[in-house]
Amino acid sequence: MTIDDILAQLDALANPADAVEMAKYHKTTRRVLGIKVPVLTDMSKEIREAVTLDERLALCSDLWSADIHETRVLAAKLLEQARIRPDDTAAWDLIASWVPDFDGWSIADHVCKSGEKRLIADPSRIDQVENWTVSPHMWTRRAALVITLPWTKMTFPKEADLAIRERVLDWAGSYVRDHDWFIQKAIGWWLRDLSKRDPERVRSFIDAHGTAMKPFARKEALRLIKN
Repeated sequence: MTIDDILAQLDALANPADAVEMAKYHKTTRRVLGIKVPVLTDMSKEIREAVTLDERLALCSDLWSADIHETRVLAAKLLEQARIRPDDTAAWDLIASWVPDFDGWSIADHVCKSGEKRLIADPSRIDQVENWTVSPHMWTRRAALVITLPWTKMTFPKEADLAIRERVLDWAGSYVRDHDWFIQKAIGWWLRDLSKRDPERVRSFIDAHGTAMKPFARKEALRLIKN
């Protein structure tokens, strides 16, 4: 299977009417084919079964470079896998290399979903993610919170996981005076998800930082906490 084969398949699936609506929804000037995510998910599974890991990584790189909405989503989907053997740095490095190209929430979130699998597989990669928190690129700063969302969902976190959770909360605390809507939304999202497991920690964060947050982000953070 080659990149030309995949591009031809995507072109055959294109829906121009849906493409117009999707481009408006995602507020993108990038070419959009109008293919739904479930279709891309099914494609990614078929491709994974047909190629080696090295071939898959090469296809991912080519799909990203094609710079079409669906090719970038498909590139991310091809790496959305809990176990990649061997899990050396190649898949993670490729995912991390895409972060500076983020320019919208949809592609960014698909990539972060794949990236979180590689973070869970090797939590030491969190050191690299911490560098993103001081990037001048808003989408890179936001990615540091989105890619670490699994640490909000752990019912019985180990000591090392709790340390990572606190580390990310420190990042979120450093973000609260950044009033970009997407940054504030990400803070609220991270805290809301954490509130399902540790509402007291979320309350203490709000006590410390809530006045600096946008009201909608503060409301989102507390939405699931009963008074």
